[in-house]
Amino acid sequence: MKSAVTICLVPEAAKGPFVFHDGLKHGCQAAAEAGFAAVEIFPADAYSFPADALRPLLAELSLTVAAVGTGAGWVQQRLSLVAVDDDVRRQAVRFIGEIIDVAAEFGAPAIIGSMQGQAVNDDSRPEAIDRLAEGLAVLAARAARYGQPLLYEPLNRSETNLFNQQLAAADFLQERGLASAGVKLLCDLFHMSHEEEDIAATLRRIGSLPGDLLGHVHWADSTRQAMGFGQTDAAAAYAALKDVGYDGYLSAEVFPQPSAAEAARQTIASIESLYAAGA
Repeated sequence: MKSAVTICLVPEAAKGPFVFHDGLKHGCQAAAEAGFAAVEIFPADAYSFPADALRPLLAELSLTVAAVGTGAGWVQQRLSLVAVDDDVRRQAVRFIGEIIDVAAEFGAPAIIGSMQGQAVNDDSRPEAIDRLAEGLAVLAARAARYGQPLLYEPLNRSETNLFNQQLAAADFLQERGLASAGVKLLCDLFHMSHEEEDIAATLRRIGSLPGDLLGHVHWADSTRQAMGFGQTDAAAAYAALKDVGYDGYLSAEVFPQPSAAEAARQTIASIESLYAAGA
């Protein structure tokens, strides 16, 4: 398993759960100094994505890009894949699709978390899920052209009423043919700590399903702080991931508390201690 840390480039998300908020160069340098293998980037959009500045930084610092977030489309414009308005959905697909294109230049997948949206009332949930499936299918096909998966992230119930638990989301992806189209699950341990009865058992179930559904992990504690600053059983989660052969990223999508540097240090320490212990 490889370590990654988040860099936010969106001013409106300055209070969001990202470790570094002080620009691309600072974030990459701090990530490398802390010992991370990769960065996960949260850009404002594809057009402002700093590709030209990023390439030399990655080469100089021996970093890779783990994934690229799309949530600014929701934060800044309230775009979502399940919006009732057809034009809003088209804009959401275009916004995400353009980020898929940019992320692919760096061999990275795009993440769909908050951009999934939510049903506006209970009666609309089946229709919203149909719209979600339609949007994911279009975007998965676009990602597949680059040989990349599309990462879908179930969120806790305060952020969406679509899919909150990993196994329900897995069933959805399989039943709609999205898993075979290249959509994988992003298992965020913060959301899982609020929605899953047993994080480790759920990770083992996901990892045992056909289709290699486990695509990415947000390594975050129950407090949305760095792992070790909450109640999540990190050793059990790590062991489960190891048992199912997960070899992707453990990415710190956490608040920069008590400071960005300390959140980074704590994340690396939690991963390295488990690796050393053979958990």
